[in-house]
Amino acid sequence: MPDPHRHSENRNLVEKILNYIPGFHGYLQKDYRRESDHLARTWLADRLQAGKRGLDDFQRAQVDAGQLDRMTECERLRSRLDAQISQIRYAVRGYSGFFDYVRVDENLLEQVYQLDMELMKEVEEFASALEQLGRDATGAAQDAVSRLIGQLDSLQQRFARRGELLKGLGQ
Repeated sequence: MPDPHRHSENRNLVEKILNYIPGFHGYLQKDYRRESDHLARTWLADRLQAGKRGLDDFQRAQVDAGQLDRMTECERLRSRLDAQISQIRYAVRGYSGFFDYVRVDENLLEQVYQLDMELMKEVEEFASALEQLGRDATGAAQDAVSRLIGQLDSLQQRFARRGELLKGLGQ
């Protein structure tokens, strides 16, 4: 998982020197924040996409077993998951309203970074549960689909909260 705190530490010597030029430091920091935001969202979307293969495997097993009555809930999970992946992946890079300011409220930025770390943990747990679903195609797994929909609801709310913070609405 990428760590947004450590992203700007991995810079070359020229960028480190440019950090000391008055006015340029703010530009670099703004660019680092945008890049960090993009990397975090890319990781989140990629991990959800990879985990979705478990849902594919589960659905295939259900069809093979003639359990077509389970497909409605699976498709509901799939469509909501696809929408969440798109929302994460294609959000405006860097939420320009937040990142355009040279001076950023460090407390707010820390909240965003903390939320990113929580989101990454939650996405990892969700994707792992999806992958487990693909390995367990029994009747008990149907209850897991319902739980996954609940987890996705929580993930969507947390990502929405992130957007509110980035737009300055969460203060």
